[in-house]
Amino acid sequence: MKLDEQFVITISREVGSGGRTIGRALAEKLGVRFCDKNLINSLVEKFDLSAKNIEMIKGQKKNWLADILQRITPVPHAGALGSTGQEFAPAVTNDELFRAESEILKEIAAQESCVIAGRSGFFILKDCPNKLDILIRSSLSNRISRIVEKQNVSREEAERIVERVDAQRENFVRRYTDTSRYDARNYDLVLNVDGLTGDEAVDIILKYIEDSSK
Repeated sequence: MKLDEQFVITISREVGSGGRTIGRALAEKLGVRFCDKNLINSLVEKFDLSAKNIEMIKGQKKNWLADILQRITPVPHAGALGSTGQEFAPAVTNDELFRAESEILKEIAAQESCVIAGRSGFFILKDCPNKLDILIRSSLSNRISRIVEKQNVSREEAERIVERVDAQRENFVRRYTDTSRYDARNYDLVLNVDGLTGDEAVDIILKYIEDSSK
């Protein structure tokens, strides 16, 4: 992947691995937009961006999403949008939501360099020419410990969260991509962050990009 051309970096991650934090820090380091569930859900909710409505808006205005994003949040702090952590309950079906998310991600990637966390970006944006797909992993014990600290829950509850979210994400990916999110063949870089700080993980990714572009 070349940083001197428009690029996309997708970050898939295990819950409790800190992958979202790493993705946001990477985006800030590169000075590009950070896109995650909070941003996408806020766009869908605030502007009623169903797949059908997106097609209507696109037909009326070429740079529709760029205008919306600029009003909501400037680069590179898009990750701050909807940072309360509240879950969004869409009034549309999962299939409709996935189509809307896919349209939004493709539009963002077509307009500007960005870092995208989750949302099956590795699959949705598979045709992007200058793209890097990353999977952030961590040991189960470290993931549980991080959730205990971040969410202030018991270790038993953290274990249940990991089990539930892992299953939900795997089911989601298999349903819409016909592959497993654990399949290393889907990624250019699989990074185990045990023993690493967020900054160290970002530095490793940047070094990988530098070396792979030579």
